[in-house]
Amino acid sequence: MDDLIGAASDVTGDGTNMEGKTQDASSAAPKHLTTPAQKQLLKRQQELEYWKRHSKQIRSRNLITGLTIGAFVVGLFSYTILSVRQERIMDEIDDEAKTFVMKGPQTGANS
Repeated sequence: MDDLIGAASDVTGDGTNMEGKTQDASSAAPKHLTTPAQKQLLKRQQELEYWKRHSKQIRSRNLITGLTIGAFVVGLFSYTILSVRQERIMDEIDDEAKTFVMKGPQTGANS
């Protein structure tokens, strides 16, 4: 009980202690947790603090990942469309080659 009173007296109204440092969930809780529910609560509070501190960094990483995947998809789609167009051009060239072969070679004797 004395631990709680001592810890409470060192904290000011704005959540900082006398040295100007903010308290996190682990330092505000007593050291001797007795029930698993209290341990779980402390762990959840620590996770919440972690996500609060790192949410901006995680959001920017997710944005970069999303843009990278989007660029890959657009590039793959563009490549596919381009290759299909080239197949059409190749079909036209093949048709011209077949016509040329059917006519036979043009030499000075048969032109």
